[in-house]
Amino acid sequence: MAEGGGGPGSLSPHGESLRKAMRWLDERAREAPGLDKLKLVSEAAARFDLSPLEEEFLIGNWVRPR
Repeated sequence: MAEGGGGPGSLSPHGESLRKAMRWLDERAREAPGLDKLKLVSEAAARFDLSPLEEEFLIGNWVRPR
């Protein structure tokens, strides 16, 4: 079951699922720094029901920050 939302019919405000996903990703990375960040983003996308665009944002800004 998705923890995020933000789509039609959802009670979460727009972008809230992305914020929750980022918090979750940061927690996982602190707990286990050696984890594969790309796999974590895929898991977060499923867990928080992120759109493909939101997933790409995380890849570009969390997995491969500039």
